[in-house]
Amino acid sequence: MDTIQKKGHPKGLYFLFFTEMWERFSYYGMRAIFILFMTKILLMKDADASEIYGSYTGLVYLTPLLGGYLCDKFLGNRRSIVIGGLLMAIGQFFMFFSASAGTNGGVTLMWIGLTSIIIGNGFFKPNISTMVGQLYPANDRRIDSAFTIFYMGINLGAFFSPLVCGSMDFKWGFLAAGVGMLLGLVAFILGQKKYLVSEDGKAIGLPVKKLDIKSIGMIIGSIAIIFFMLNFKQMFKSDIDIISYFIYGAMVAMPILILTDKSLTKVEMQRIIVVFILAFFVIFFWGAFEQAGASLTLFADRQTERSLFGWEMPASYFQSVNPLAVIILAPIFSIIWGFLYIRKLEPSSPKKMALGLALVALGYVVIAIAVKGLGIEDKVSMWWLISLYIIHTMGELCLSPIGLSMVSKLAPLRLSSLLMGTWFLANAAANKFAGTLSALIPPTAGAEATTGPVVNPSFLGYQITNLYEFFMVFIVMTGAAAAILFVLSSWLQKMMHNDKLGMAEELAK
Repeated sequence: MDTIQKKGHPKGLYFLFFTEMWERFSYYGMRAIFILFMTKILLMKDADASEIYGSYTGLVYLTPLLGGYLCDKFLGNRRSIVIGGLLMAIGQFFMFFSASAGTNGGVTLMWIGLTSIIIGNGFFKPNISTMVGQLYPANDRRIDSAFTIFYMGINLGAFFSPLVCGSMDFKWGFLAAGVGMLLGLVAFILGQKKYLVSEDGKAIGLPVKKLDIKSIGMIIGSIAIIFFMLNFKQMFKSDIDIISYFIYGAMVAMPILILTDKSLTKVEMQRIIVVFILAFFVIFFWGAFEQAGASLTLFADRQTERSLFGWEMPASYFQSVNPLAVIILAPIFSIIWGFLYIRKLEPSSPKKMALGLALVALGYVVIAIAVKGLGIEDKVSMWWLISLYIIHTMGELCLSPIGLSMVSKLAPLRLSSLLMGTWFLANAAANKFAGTLSALIPPTAGAEATTGPVVNPSFLGYQITNLYEFFMVFIVMTGAAAAILFVLSSWLQKMMHNDKLGMAEELAK
């Protein structure tokens, strides 16, 4: 009986798969329509909407640090997931109210909704993934395939959420996202006692401890700070983006804090430097990749031909291309890396990441070809944009799975949590950077009618007057980053020391 059990997966894995699928449905469903909602319903300028998008997605990557800390100290995994899921559902319902109110108070309701979603994600995200690993005994060979199955749940939710939430009015799209989150939450509450047990029948998850006054104050203070930062510009009629200072400042302070630790050995120091260098390059990758929810959605809405047999496809539907491509291509990439490894031709981790950056640049080359000479009222075939998303997915599969694995291998055990937090901080900086880059999109058809007179944006003194010049920014940025990382890759590989041995041991399992 034990042998049969160990060949398969516990029911708890599929239970967590279902819960995470609905949470991702909620997040990606809202993300698919968010920037269109801001520009069409709240009548914001493209640049303002892009900056808010970047602030929101950037903060989403910061709050898991707070949520993880409170879970470890007081809340436990299960209660953290329930609190996080409830806050995210409430946030989506406030987005529904915001869309219903429109310009008559909708912006303030949006700030409340975003704050709730950001804090809720911090409690939910780091804990449900942790519980997947707790279902299995230590060093169980099934854990890798378990996370692969779990990752498919993420992409399944991300695939069909834009198709559902993007097919209706914005308010109903946000409501659908909230209902999806509630479905996952109710299922989790009802089934946790039955399914979240180890194979020897013991309940998994950290125990719940009583919150002290300090921690309660930390939660309330974090909510207040995030709401204040999101609302700062409107509250004080200021152009200062304090969220940028907060995220980028933390990104500079964290390496200084860690590298000044006098207990670090030479090898540990070199490995940590590798993590920081790669985190820096990751910012350029995700800054370009995350245009999917920002400028590329505006491009899909305004200058992409979306008619199919007389039916106009919603612009949000394009955001389903990436998760579908991940589901299809991930097994193929796994086979390719295995094939190359056997023949001792597999690229090192830094070279894989350089390849990922190069593929993102290639995706923008494709779309730049499509828009060269394009008039402000003209449209391109949807297949250009679909091709970009497929190429970008290939880049994601070269880079994304490498990051967390490398941090876990290179970080000294006593600093593993702090370095993992730094990696998430790099993702926060990348998403904020994505919003800043999206704000550079030049005027497109219909923009002036909804947001008033527009001015061509500029980047590093270079004025962007059309979409071709806009996409060239991403080609140059990611192409140069790919080339520099490729040149540095051999040196970085040496700085990692026993990394190749570690990978061999993992593949030999």
